[in-house]
Amino acid sequence: MKTADKKTTTAKKTTVASKTASKTATAKNGAVKAKASAAEGLRELFVDSLKDIYWAEKALTKALPKMAKNATSENLIKAINDHLAVTQEQTARLEKVFSLVGEKAAAKKCDAMEGLIKEGESIMEETEKGPVRDAGIIAASQKIEHYEIATYGTIAAFATTLGEDDAVLLLEKTLAEEKEADTLLTEAAYNTINFDAAAEDQE
Repeated sequence: MKTADKKTTTAKKTTVASKTASKTATAKNGAVKAKASAAEGLRELFVDSLKDIYWAEKALTKALPKMAKNATSENLIKAINDHLAVTQEQTARLEKVFSLVGEKAAAKKCDAMEGLIKEGESIMEETEKGPVRDAGIIAASQKIEHYEIATYGTIAAFATTLGEDDAVLLLEKTLAEEKEADTLLTEAAYNTINFDAAAEDQE
């Protein structure tokens, strides 16, 4: 092999080794490479978050009726159906928020909500219809509520920072509704359902 060829081959090997070492270093320090579509500013992150929760609310309007059909406690069925109506209002409210911030209402798949809904479906599949399934439905519903509370709290804070005061009022109204729904589910669980489910263990 000629000297020039040897130098070229050596240079290529050095470049490949350098790239490999760089990738290994990235993997070791846990750094995540951003996608080409990644948000570059707070406003863009805020809008992406709106799209995320908009998808989540739409998905929830399809999941709640199934939960109601599988519940047996009248109080729980009423709580779920009531929240379905509230969720539909919240979806329409989000459309107003989009309009207020000058964006077209669009949904972006929410992996978190998809996972929470699937978990709820798994709980129903793994329990017999009755108090135990009711307790499982409440547990799944509260996980969903807690996710929504965290999300609405965050995007309301984003809106405040961005000076979107009218949007803040709407988002905080929804946040208050989610907190109320969580409280109602807790009361339903501790008033009767969890105790009825525990009684099943004694039989």
